[in-house]
Amino acid sequence: MMLRTLVFGLSGLLLSALAVSAQDGPQPSQCQAIAQALPGATYAAYKPSTDAPVRLAQNKTVMPLSEREEVDITFIGHSTYFIETPEGIGIATDFSGVYEPPRVPDVATMNKAHSTHYTLTPNPAIKHVLHGWSDVPGKKAEHHLVVGDVYIRNVVSDIRDWGGGIEQNGNSIFIFEVAGLCIGHLGHLHFELNEQQYTEIGRLDILMVPVDGGLTMGADSMSRVVQRLRSSLILPMHRYGPPLDRFLAMFDGKFNIAYAKERTIKVSMRSLPKKPTILIPQGL
Repeated sequence: MMLRTLVFGLSGLLLSALAVSAQDGPQPSQCQAIAQALPGATYAAYKPSTDAPVRLAQNKTVMPLSEREEVDITFIGHSTYFIETPEGIGIATDFSGVYEPPRVPDVATMNKAHSTHYTLTPNPAIKHVLHGWSDVPGKKAEHHLVVGDVYIRNVVSDIRDWGGGIEQNGNSIFIFEVAGLCIGHLGHLHFELNEQQYTEIGRLDILMVPVDGGLTMGADSMSRVVQRLRSSLILPMHRYGPPLDRFLAMFDGKFNIAYAKERTIKVSMRSLPKKPTILIPQGL
């Protein structure tokens, strides 16, 4: 009982810390595996304590609890998903300016393996532009940003360069922590993750994964990453024709496969599937 209380206490401290300003330095992550350091402990997940409506201070409107929990996710094109948080913060992943979300995002994340994943001339109305790479040799891109109700961080990985070599830390896996959910976007992942990277990532409830079958990684390698991360909901992206079928075949019944009925996918901690599910978004 004492151990369980400690874990839930740690979780409460983490959630409280997310409310502080991004300028205060790196924030604790509710998605990293703090519970694994405690024998016999389990993750302390976000669970609303009441069904009462919530009043938002920023606009003085009352939001039902169900809406407060829901995150909207829309596939825009290529590797760009548009994530909208309960408080209305909009995030565009691997934003290149080619695939435009329904409105100007508050945050745009980018990766530079290919020009279809970034732009050096984004709309100046985008308040936060997060590069998944560092322009300083030997440095890693490091992001710890709190915007409204979402905490955004990254875990770097290496990429192949155009000359056939390896560029260290050229890609970032961006992680969005919002409404108790841990949402991860693998970016242009070229190599299977190592133990340190898995530890830094922690728990991912929703995973956005490239399924091109070779431009990033082969389907078998990518499927091993997906199975290791054990996410509840897998959203494919970066598709080029037939490889999607090969990618799906790698799971051999281990995951359910479904097709989104609406363009925008609404998801919350309460609505996550009990069996891991690959959900094919409209427009992929």
